[in-house]
Amino acid sequence: MKYKTLNSKIQAVKEGDPQWVLKDGIVTAPRAGFEISQRCPDNYKSLILECIEHGWLKPVAYVYGKTLTMDALR
Repeated sequence: MKYKTLNSKIQAVKEGDPQWVLKDGIVTAPRAGFEISQRCPDNYKSLILECIEHGWLKPVAYVYGKTLTMDALR
């Protein structure tokens, strides 16, 4: 029996990876992050920020590998 293995074209980019930061010559920004609504209750905001600070909640971006290749070529 033969099996065909497929490779995903999607890659995870995590904080600390060289591809994490986007630069266009004017702006430098992380590829992903968290946005907390102003309507979020203060106790939830505090809890979310504590989780981020302790590394329990981490941002991650999923991109096509060709996007990373094109970014590297720029």
